[in-house]
Amino acid sequence: MLNIENVNHIGIRIKEKSRSVAFYELLGFEFKNDVGFEEGHPIIMKHPSGVVLNLLGPSNMPEGKNILMDVSEKYTDITHVALTVNSLNVTKLFMKDNQIEITGSFSFGGMSAIFIRDPDRNVIELDAYGTNEKQDMGEYSGHL
Repeated sequence: MLNIENVNHIGIRIKEKSRSVAFYELLGFEFKNDVGFEEGHPIIMKHPSGVVLNLLGPSNMPEGKNILMDVSEKYTDITHVALTVNSLNVTKLFMKDNQIEITGSFSFGGMSAIFIRDPDRNVIELDAYGTNEKQDMGEYSGHL
């Protein structure tokens, strides 16, 4: 067994630096450093929860589809990141207030989730656990 202690960071390929930095700042991530985005090195952002993102780029493919999620062929790769939130109802209101589309949802056991997309159509799953809030989502609906 490998003694993994935690997730160090999540790498996400992006196209436009300012657009993506603004989106992730809206979610609460703080810009830490740009170690050479234009040369393919990451922009480092960190959330108060400790989650670190490396925004990589620039992407050189046309916008419009996420090849891992939006085409009928299913390629191997990481399809999304899942982050835990303390209240799905508060998270849904935040998305509405900030005009971020919720693209899907599901409930399973004591966990419910919604999905959003970043400006480059990368999928972010937001999970909430517990029965202390009214869960009104039912089974999966919508599109990732």
